[in-house]
Amino acid sequence: RYVDLPELMDFIGAADIYITPYLNERQIVSGMLAYAFGAGKAVVSTPYWHAAELLADGRGVLVPFADSDAIAREVGALLRDATHRLALRTQAHRIGREMIWSRAAESYRTSFTQARATHAAKRRQSLLLRTLADDAPRLPKLKTDHVLRMSDSTGMLQHALFSVPNLSHGYCTDDNARALLLTLLWKKLGETSPALDQLATSCLAFLAHALNPHSGRFRNFMSYDRRWLEDVGSEDSHGRALWALGTCAAKSRDRGRRLLARQLFLDALPAAAALVHPRTWAFTLLGIHAYLSTQPDDSRAIQLRAMLTERLMLRFAEHARDAWLWLADDATYDNARLPHAMIQSGRAMNQPDLVEAGLSALRWLIQLQTSDDDVFQPIGSDGFCHRNGTRAFFDQQPVEVQATVSACLEAFRATSDSYWLHRARLVFEWFTGRNDLGLLLYDAKTGGCRDALHSDRVNENQGAESTLAFHLALSELQLANNDLAAFHVSLPATVAAVATT
Repeated sequence: RYVDLPELMDFIGAADIYITPYLNERQIVSGMLAYAFGAGKAVVSTPYWHAAELLADGRGVLVPFADSDAIAREVGALLRDATHRLALRTQAHRIGREMIWSRAAESYRTSFTQARATHAAKRRQSLLLRTLADDAPRLPKLKTDHVLRMSDSTGMLQHALFSVPNLSHGYCTDDNARALLLTLLWKKLGETSPALDQLATSCLAFLAHALNPHSGRFRNFMSYDRRWLEDVGSEDSHGRALWALGTCAAKSRDRGRRLLARQLFLDALPAAAALVHPRTWAFTLLGIHAYLSTQPDDSRAIQLRAMLTERLMLRFAEHARDAWLWLADDATYDNARLPHAMIQSGRAMNQPDLVEAGLSALRWLIQLQTSDDDVFQPIGSDGFCHRNGTRAFFDQQPVEVQATVSACLEAFRATSDSYWLHRARLVFEWFTGRNDLGLLLYDAKTGGCRDALHSDRVNENQGAESTLAFHLALSELQLANNDLAAFHVSLPATVAAVATT
């Protein structure tokens, strides 16, 4: 008779041996076989497809079709041999644990993850936009709307819900340092609106308030109601603040902001000597370089620059070997800042070995993050990259793209090799669709940048870090293009002058 499922489970639970004598070899699935095997029963079966696969390699007993004598013989043997019967049951129960729904769901998830990785490994070239191989690069027009939308009188807000500021996460020193750097680039590009001037003032005021006078360190996170959430921020936030302040002290056209930035820079500089992360050293060196461009005799900055560059060279000597030309055993985020600082500082200090080490590290980093189709694939934050060979391809972050654009432009200035300029432009196209998914990260309607490239989509939030990263990269490329255009315009006059002498 047919029984309902609860009664059927009672029968299976009471059994020691389950017999499944289907006559059709093409029986592709048997629910009862799955139930019995998963419940840890010794199974005797004819070799139909489902049973032949599940019971292979001694996981059960297979007998010929329509052979009752064989079934009787094998069942009798199992009844006489309790040890063998128990071994089959134990093995069936163990393997059956992998057949339960939670494990099946995990297997599907693993399969989908592998499929996405295989798709990413193809590294197909985006078909959304014309690329450098087809046409001369055309940069997006400057659009300040979202940067201003993400700021208020306190400074830059950290996060967004889609294109709307997310007030619940407040502010941070990291983003206000980035925004201050951006206002200086925009000013150099000719942007003079009162709103941008106010943004520069707010960001500098935020950094001034962030510096803890008792520790000489910057606090990083501030709630929306203007309460500091820590007494000492991350090392990275200290380095980024020094970078922004050193640049503001040298480049700002506003005397008051220059003087305040210089004072804050000098107040915060001593603490940098005790910081231990190479990326923080790089940020600090970028700030020192800018500061020394107008204060070339400041011994404190000169001495710290020598100390930090020596540390970077030591790290490179310790870790760069075989096919791993890096300053640590892993590469995480904002990686290109390290070779950028080495190249820039090496030029300023007239140390060719420092420049060459930086160029070698940058070449390696570019190769690591470029596909066979010449698509930039920034190291993903979902695991980063390690010497042992593991490397995350997602979630790709705009900050890594911007750092690489900036470092390539510095390499171009150091070498005059057009490869680096071409590479900077190519990397920048990650924002405009030349990436693993062929999706736009930059939103031309809002002026914002989406927060990340996941394995199957973009992160639709347009936070401060990603938006500032896009605009910093765009502004640096625009300035580089302007410099090249001015150089080309000056060439005929130079040639004419030479011809008349």
